[in-house]
Amino acid sequence: MSPVLAGVLQLLALIAALALAYRPLGDYMARVYSSEKHYKPEKWIYKAIGANPAAEMRWPAYLRAVLAFSAVSVLFLYGLQRAQGVLPGSLGFSAIDPDQAFNTAASFVANTNWQSYYGEQAMGHVVQTGGLAVQNFVSAAVGMAVAVALVRGFARSRTGELGNFWSDMVRGVVRILLPISVIGAIVLVACGAIQNFSGIHEVGQFMGGSQQWNGGAVASQEVIKELGTNGGGYFNANSAHPFENPTPFSNLFEIFLILVIPFALTRTFGRMVGSLRQGYAILATMATIWIGFTALMMWTEFAHHGPAFDIAGGAMEGKETRYGIGASAIFSVATTLTSTGAVNSFHSSYTGLGGGIQLLGMQLGEIAPGGVGSGLYGMLIMAIIAVFIAGLMVGRTPEYLGKKIGTREIKFAACYILITPALVLGFTAAAMALDTPANSMTNTGAHGFSEILYAYTSGANNNGSAFAGLNADTQWFNSTIGIAMLLGRFLPMVFVLALAGSLAEQKPVPETAGTLRTDKPLYTGLLVGTILIVTGLTYFPALALGPLAEGLAS
Repeated sequence: MSPVLAGVLQLLALIAALALAYRPLGDYMARVYSSEKHYKPEKWIYKAIGANPAAEMRWPAYLRAVLAFSAVSVLFLYGLQRAQGVLPGSLGFSAIDPDQAFNTAASFVANTNWQSYYGEQAMGHVVQTGGLAVQNFVSAAVGMAVAVALVRGFARSRTGELGNFWSDMVRGVVRILLPISVIGAIVLVACGAIQNFSGIHEVGQFMGGSQQWNGGAVASQEVIKELGTNGGGYFNANSAHPFENPTPFSNLFEIFLILVIPFALTRTFGRMVGSLRQGYAILATMATIWIGFTALMMWTEFAHHGPAFDIAGGAMEGKETRYGIGASAIFSVATTLTSTGAVNSFHSSYTGLGGGIQLLGMQLGEIAPGGVGSGLYGMLIMAIIAVFIAGLMVGRTPEYLGKKIGTREIKFAACYILITPALVLGFTAAAMALDTPANSMTNTGAHGFSEILYAYTSGANNNGSAFAGLNADTQWFNSTIGIAMLLGRFLPMVFVLALAGSLAEQKPVPETAGTLRTDKPLYTGLLVGTILIVTGLTYFPALALGPLAEGLAS
């Protein structure tokens, strides 16, 4: 079987698996967030934290709860890392340096999982399982809660109440993420992923010396790292490491985990707003971009540009022979179009245009299908922008799902869109202008610029993957990327929740002959075009200096 055909068959199998899970999972999540029943374990949690799950919150209260919970999480994870040297199960590792501890705490709480350290050489069992893995669950649940709050803003009328954050967050963990993670961890263990609490041990003899490996609860952390679109590997090699991702089947299963909740949330959205067709329109938009990017990535990596590529069948540098080019390309697009920092190949070794596809996927806002929760609310923001543009074309006040999109709503949407590019381009410009950050580049020219641009794009968009040619373990990068991750995660949430509150206060607008049908293919095409044009106008100059220049020169 040719490598191209193998890649296409894997893509078709993945699409089939996602299609089978779409309806039951989407409907189940809609029931979870609409139910008034609280299970006993959930009641114990509410009692422990002193929360009243039945109390409805307006958007300022919902936002305060999100920020307060996240701030406490950052402090807890920072303290855990600083105290690692005296904790049991530390494997002899010392406390994490302050700048790196801040960066890691910000990273995992912001659902980014950017890592400027070697996992197997820095973190012990307690920090990995009690700190990082816990944040993999709760940070994903926070994103889902904010998305559900925005959906309620569309579904409700004449009220500013958006639900209860504590209830939404706890249910997301207990009823959705935990059950799937238990099943997924068993599958990964069956595939060969390790799950233990063993210490460091020597493995064989290599070139006159021994190699050391440490064990860990890898399978359980790997599954939520993918399912929660977190990223961040137990080992430095991430999902290319055989302890994390042993076989081609486990590789395809992990891609499935990354995509299943973000895609299924579109049905949850349609179910909660009372129109499944609206959910299908959002799904079609996400799927069009995802399939298009995957096809482009496979084409760029399979294309032959010289004798070495001819012999290997494509750009095999930096890719695992266990997976090949096709599976690596699918994994790469899945992670960069979602907020997942997991990688099963070396992104810096992709072709110039392949690296550009990875960058553009993140710069779209990671909305196709995006991170758990963040992908849905990011796409709904773009849907509002598309409706507004269509309204300008015909001179009519835009409407979406029976809600008028006025000056206030469009300001919230515009602020949401502008935050991330300002962080990415501002920090990239500062890093390139200063001597110390630029010295961290291992490459010069266009590829070196791409390393810096990729780092801040990944951080501000809460992705977490890296080109890996950049030495990011410096005070400058640990601090600035940490700031970019926190601002890139929580500032947009301010405007999402403010928009949700504004929509929930409105009364429904009756549909007329002049109302734009947002459940038709014409609108889906408009939405895809809006996303690509807005991103292209924002980032094209930076892309032209980096991956486009490199790709055209090769």
